[in-house]
Amino acid sequence: MSSGKWREYAAALSATLIAAAAGTTVGWTSPTLPMLLAPDSPIKTSNDESSWIVSLMILCSAASPIPASYLADKIGTKKTLLLASVPYIIGWILVMLANNVPTIYVSRLISGLGYGIAYTAAPMYLGEIASDKVRGAMATLITVMSKAGILSQYCIGPYVSMLGLASFNIAIPILFVVTFSAMPESPYYFIKSGRLDQAEGSLKKLRGRGFIREELESMSTLVNENMKEKGRWKDLVTVGGNRKGLIILLGIYFTQQFCGSTAIISYAQQIFGAAEGGLGAEVSCILFGTVQLITSAISSQLVDRLGRKPLLLVSSCGVGLANIIIGAYFFMKEMNNEFIVSLKFIPIVVIPIFIFSYTIGLATVPFAITSEIFPTHIKSKATCVIQICVALMTFAVTKLFQVVRDSLGDYVAFWGFGVLSVAGVVFILILLPETKGQSFAAIQERLYTAKEKVEYEKGNGHAGAVRIIS
Repeated sequence: MSSGKWREYAAALSATLIAAAAGTTVGWTSPTLPMLLAPDSPIKTSNDESSWIVSLMILCSAASPIPASYLADKIGTKKTLLLASVPYIIGWILVMLANNVPTIYVSRLISGLGYGIAYTAAPMYLGEIASDKVRGAMATLITVMSKAGILSQYCIGPYVSMLGLASFNIAIPILFVVTFSAMPESPYYFIKSGRLDQAEGSLKKLRGRGFIREELESMSTLVNENMKEKGRWKDLVTVGGNRKGLIILLGIYFTQQFCGSTAIISYAQQIFGAAEGGLGAEVSCILFGTVQLITSAISSQLVDRLGRKPLLLVSSCGVGLANIIIGAYFFMKEMNNEFIVSLKFIPIVVIPIFIFSYTIGLATVPFAITSEIFPTHIKSKATCVIQICVALMTFAVTKLFQVVRDSLGDYVAFWGFGVLSVAGVVFILILLPETKGQSFAAIQERLYTAKEKVEYEKGNGHAGAVRIIS
C-alpha cells in the first residue's frame, strides 16, 4: 500500500473511532441490563425501565441529524465529528456517577445526540477525503468499527462492574479526540468556503504527494456544479424520482430495523439467557459479536460482485427464516415440550445465522444505495430524513420488544420479526432496481417518472447535480 493510501486510511480509522464509540452505546445494554435486573442490582430496575434504557438513546438520536448536517456545511465535517465526542463523554460520566434510573435515562438521552451526529457526519467525511480507488472500502469502516465497539461490550461487560465498563467506554471518544484532532479537514469544505489554498494543503496531507492540482480542479468543478442546484426539502416528495427513491430507501430501512436486528443486539445476553443454550449467555454473546465483526469486514467485497438486490434478498430471507425458527424454539419451550431438552443447540446455531444474514446485506447495503440513489444537491436532506425515520423505527422496535416479550412471550416477538422480514423480501423483489455497475445517470433515469425530463451534468468523471425540467 502506498504512503498516500496509508494516510487516507489513518484519517479514516481515526474518524471511525467515533463509530466504535457509537457501537459501545448500543452494545452496552446487553451485559448491563442483566446486572440492573438482578436481585442484587446496584440500581433497582424494572423490565419497563430497562426497555426505556435501551430505547431512549435511539429516540434522542433523531434530534441531531439536521443540526449536524447544518454544522457540517458551516464549520466542516471534522469539527462536527469532534463535537460528537462531547455527548459520549458526558454520557459515560453520568453512568459512572449514576445511583438511580433517571440518571441513566439522562445519560442515554445525551449519548443519543452524539449517535445522531456521528452517523450523519462520518459518512460525509469519509466520502470527501477518500480517493476513488478506496472510497468503497473506506465506507465499510463505519460498520466494522461499530461492530467492534459492540463486540467489546460483549467481551468485557459481563466480567466487570458497571463503573469498570463505563471507564473503558469513555476512553474511546477521548482517544478519538486525541487522534482525530491531528487529521486534516475535508478539502471539499475548504473549496465550498472559497479557501483553495487550504483545500490544497488538506489534499497534500491526505495523498502524501505534492502534485494534486488535477484532483483539486476536479473537486472544484464538482462543487461548483452542485452549488448551482439548491435542493429544497419539498423536492423530496414533489419530484417523482426523489419520492420513489425515498420510498425505496425507507422500505429497505424498515426491513433492516423490523427484522429485529437492534433489539437482538441490545438484548443479546437476556435472549441467550432465556434460551438456555449450552454455551451460556456470555460466551454466546461473544460468538454473536464475533460473527458480526467478521461478516461486516467481508461484506463490502460482495456488494460489487453479486449486486445490491441479490444480497438484500438473501439477507432478508435469512433473517426471516432465523426469526421463525427461534420463535418456534421459544414456543416449544413455553409449552414445556419434551423435545426442547434436545434442541438447546438451536439458539447457538440460528442466532449467529441471523446475524450473518443481517450483516451481509441489510446492515451494509442500504448505505451504499443511499449514496447512489439521490442526486448530490438533495442527498444531504434525503439522508437527514432517512436517519430521523430510522431512529424512530429503531426506538419503536427496541421499546416494544420488551413489552411484547413480557405480555405475549418471546415467540410472538420473533414470529412478528419473521413476518415483517418476509414482507421486506416482497418489497425488495418488486420495487428495488439493481444499481450494480450502473452509472449515476442511468440510476436516476430509471427512477424519474415519464413526465419528467432529466438533464444530467457531469464534469471530469464526477456526477453533477440533476436538474428537473417540468
